[in-house]
Amino acid sequence: MTKKELRTIYKEKRIALSSKDKLKLDDLMLLQLQQLYFDEDVTTLLTYWPMANMNEPNTQLFTSYLRHTIPGLRIAYPVADFATNTMQAMLIHEDTVYTTGQYGITQPKEGILLPADEIDLVFVPLLICDKQGYRVGYGKGFYDKYLAQCRQDIISIGYNYFAPVDKIEDANEFDVPLNYCITPDNIYEL
Repeated sequence: MTKKELRTIYKEKRIALSSKDKLKLDDLMLLQLQQLYFDEDVTTLLTYWPMANMNEPNTQLFTSYLRHTIPGLRIAYPVADFATNTMQAMLIHEDTVYTTGQYGITQPKEGILLPADEIDLVFVPLLICDKQGYRVGYGKGFYDKYLAQCRQDIISIGYNYFAPVDKIEDANEFDVPLNYCITPDNIYEL
């Protein structure tokens, strides 16, 4: 199937999840994440605030876990520029103030911007991915553009309530594949 077809199907499937089911599935994904080992080279995480209106996985749960297991972990959130469909990573701290914009995206109001080559681990939003690691996002290419600027050894993880599909028919040379997709039942190394 194409990205457009998959986007429609998986938006509907995710929105259909009850809050009770979502809590259970998020906990199961946390258990899967706990099976991965990150060495001392992982010092900076780029995560994102889950959009409630899209019923996204609870990345706050996963971020909190890593904050407690990786001493000194620096955490950044994306700051999007919708005029250029680009984003940058902004370092956060305990007093960071956040704002939610027109698309339901919560991001830091102010802070220190980090160069893309300082990010070691990134949580990447998705609706679905395929078994090669290519993903369907929301269609603007923010993360593919950003990941193309990062180091080759960056670790990228997507969280999804659904197993990867066999193949996204219209993946292209600008799409950057994930390293891992974590589902409630499995860790897919892609």
